[in-house]
Amino acid sequence: MFRTTVKVDGMACSMCEAHVNEAIRRALPDAKKVTSSHTQKTASFLTEEKADLDKVKKAINATGYVFISAETEPYVRKGLFGFGR
Repeated sequence: MFRTTVKVDGMACSMCEAHVNEAIRRALPDAKKVTSSHTQKTASFLTEEKADLDKVKKAINATGYVFISAETEPYVRKGLFGFGR
């Protein structure tokens, strides 16, 4: 599993966050735990395989926000109370 964090410019409120989240979900239907923060100017999500960042960039830019950059890193799900499995 992979966690992708995207830097997004142009978000100003929680509705902006919702628009970015929806754009990511449309571009990557298998994305899970999609969240955005207008104060941090980021969006993040989990995928089983590495995400196609070109799709994400096109989807975000099409909504009127600006895709700045993205980082993908392996994600290890933690067990109960943060202990490893």
